[in-house]
Amino acid sequence: MRRLIMIHLEGATLIQLSDKIENHVIGPSTKDYEKVFYNPAMSGSRTRSIMLMKHIIGSGYLGDSEIYAIDGLAASGLRARRWLNELPPEQANRLKVTICDMNENSIERAMENYREYPPRNGKDNLSYRQGDLRSAILDQGWHWVDIDPFGSPMPFLDTAIQSLAKKAILEISATDTAALAGSSKTALMRRYGARIKPDNLAHDSGLRVLMACIARVAARHDRFAEPILSVWDSHHLRISLKVKKSVERANELENYLGWRVSEPNEREVVDSMEEGLTPISSTKSLPMHCFLPLSYPVNREDKRISGPLWIAPLGDAKVMSSFIEDDVVSMCTTEFSPKNPMNWDKRDFELERRRVIRSIKNIKNEAEIIEGEFLILTDDLASWRNVGSPPSPNKMVEIINEKGFKAGLSHYPKPSFRTNAPWDVIIECLEQTQPPI
Repeated sequence: MRRLIMIHLEGATLIQLSDKIENHVIGPSTKDYEKVFYNPAMSGSRTRSIMLMKHIIGSGYLGDSEIYAIDGLAASGLRARRWLNELPPEQANRLKVTICDMNENSIERAMENYREYPPRNGKDNLSYRQGDLRSAILDQGWHWVDIDPFGSPMPFLDTAIQSLAKKAILEISATDTAALAGSSKTALMRRYGARIKPDNLAHDSGLRVLMACIARVAARHDRFAEPILSVWDSHHLRISLKVKKSVERANELENYLGWRVSEPNEREVVDSMEEGLTPISSTKSLPMHCFLPLSYPVNREDKRISGPLWIAPLGDAKVMSSFIEDDVVSMCTTEFSPKNPMNWDKRDFELERRRVIRSIKNIKNEAEIIEGEFLILTDDLASWRNVGSPPSPNKMVEIINEKGFKAGLSHYPKPSFRTNAPWDVIIECLEQTQPPI
């Protein structure tokens, strides 16, 4: 029986699928072995991967010769194909890309798509390995490894880090958000050795727990891992990291680990200030949360405590500043054509363009303040201070900047901003947003 074929466009890259795609679906469209596995909810992740690769290659971090990259759990192989198709020619032509998947059928269909819709650049630069990623990557010093699993990435971390070149990029997704956001406490402790308070900052804490785990694995192999982009996007968490061979930096790991305390008491806040983890402020009003170093004596049974987790910035300002709307539109979208293979109308093309733009929303805005100590959710701030209505994040950013401190909108998918302002200044700005009584 001839299988049903549907042609779909993601970004600027075509793919043949054997099932109808609903772009509003969160999670995979199908898990059927006989069909091409494609998850429309990960399209933003794939777009951000292209933008990240453009910046990293352009920065010279990976040198000036061939770049060996692997899409480790490739499924449809679309991520790798988009790398080759949508990156600038001078970058795509340097890539030697491998797709890897356990499913022989997935590999076959991915290569069919590659042959049917060859990339604009990097022709003949895609190969495949069918089998377990953990054995497939050990014979190569990879410059770029992408791991996007069902559930936890922990089973793959050791081999992935061992497989890296002396300087490399590692991109890790985790879809076990129930564990990493603290809803499934036993799974969180079993997989990640941590506890998380399941509040509105739980996904940020989850990113920090995941980052801490990756950093510890890297340190075991005399490597230092630092995050350059961290994202919570609907059903998954994702961290992109620079990984360098360095015993000296690996020895510094403990300096980057610690605890997040919700509703801290005055002693905890003062100690956090003394450690440089909270801006110096009066203690007339205490912040909603603060960080404490790993050495701090905490009660692990205290429900206010999340960790151990990463307490340093979760991104790199230079990297995040490169996520420019004009660039992503020119690279990752295509213009409407009446005779398109998807039979899309102008509205369909416009919706895809908007999806692409939305995938990088506020990343550049947050770049300058990524080292800010406070991530503030405006709904939580209003509740904490028992004021009438939540302030506009834009208004809070504006007022804080006027007072000489840094603030910027966060790409955390709840109304929020990040700032380095002292807590008493934040409260003063909040009061300015409230209507007169």
